[in-house]
Amino acid sequence: MTFTTRLTRTLALCAPLLLPACSRGDAPPAAPAPEARETAAPAPPLAAGWTATDGIAAPESVYVDPASGFIFSSQIVGMPDGRDGNGRIVKMSGDGTIIAAEWVTGLNAPKGLRSHDGTLWTADLDEVIGIDIASGRIASRTTIAGALFLNDVATGPDGTVYVSDMMANRIYTVKNGAASVFAEGEQLEWPNGILVDGGRLIVGGWGKPKADFSTDVPGRLFALDLQTRQKTLITPKPFANIDGVELDGRGGYIVTDYLKGKVMQVSPAGEARDLRTFMPGTADLAFVAASRIAVVPHMNENRVAAYDLSDVLK
Repeated sequence: MTFTTRLTRTLALCAPLLLPACSRGDAPPAAPAPEARETAAPAPPLAAGWTATDGIAAPESVYVDPASGFIFSSQIVGMPDGRDGNGRIVKMSGDGTIIAAEWVTGLNAPKGLRSHDGTLWTADLDEVIGIDIASGRIASRTTIAGALFLNDVATGPDGTVYVSDMMANRIYTVKNGAASVFAEGEQLEWPNGILVDGGRLIVGGWGKPKADFSTDVPGRLFALDLQTRQKTLITPKPFANIDGVELDGRGGYIVTDYLKGKVMQVSPAGEARDLRTFMPGTADLAFVAASRIAVVPHMNENRVAAYDLSDVLK
């Protein structure tokens, strides 16, 4: 069964306070916006062992914002290439509680998530969208001419946003509202997951895709130097249809294989091994090395779940 069929079948199953009177010229103290109060409050610590399904519809990415501790998840709510305006971002607590199922709405098919300096970035088909985390308002939109299928985002320490275009075999940069090509060509192995690690952009190759994502031709994990763009292989051989990529805190990486439903670890020497195996649809995960917790979007099952990987990590 193709990705399109699986997703279609899965989705088919889902169904004033009056201010007191003021004396002359005196204004009542302004109350902070509800969202600002929520964001200012400390988030519950990240925990494992929970599953969230309410308000979850085709979750493509999850991200734990290190500044606030909140979890954000992109919801496609339709087809991965659909321009239907149904896409949204969910805001969650570290214990899996849904704080706002419609924290940001009106998107199409949002995918990768990453924050920098109070802004949450996401890729939405041919746009890179910046969201103010404190208010939940969209702060910027950058349309990338010629983009086919923007997927994951990564941020550099200077605020540069990197975004993969899997179908176009291209990686762009976005800074100050301007987009440019960072790298392109078949040497990118149809890039999906990306992550800035020091002076390198870590890239998870999907392997040559079909429009319905049914291919099982795997890709490799490799690095592009941020200055020279030179490619260095991390895994010598193709091993997975790589979706999410995160640091493992041990010099290696945690990745997901979407089609095989796997969470995997890649050692600094490039050795890949399975950590957990689920149903197909393990998309762009979050991993917090300090707690050894992975938060996985099970895209085809309309759920997000958190797992303690302490017993299987090396």
